[in-house]
Amino acid sequence: MSEEIWKREEPDSPCIRVCLLHPEEKICIGCLRTGAEIAAWSELSREERRALLEALPERASRLRRRRGGRRKSAQRL
Repeated sequence: MSEEIWKREEPDSPCIRVCLLHPEEKICIGCLRTGAEIAAWSELSREERRALLEALPERASRLRRRRGGRRKSAQRL
């Protein structure tokens, strides 16, 4: 079956199949949506989906903060 059959005139899901909720920020590290937004996606209107997609890029900076990692551990030695 061709995927073209299932194409509709609405925004595609931002899912990139990297599905893991960040433990502190509570947003998916792949698509930047919350669990509630992911669950509700199929029920959202075209306008609601577009609004959500526009808001996602602003969330990326919330995941770029690092807690130290290996560099921080090495400094303690």
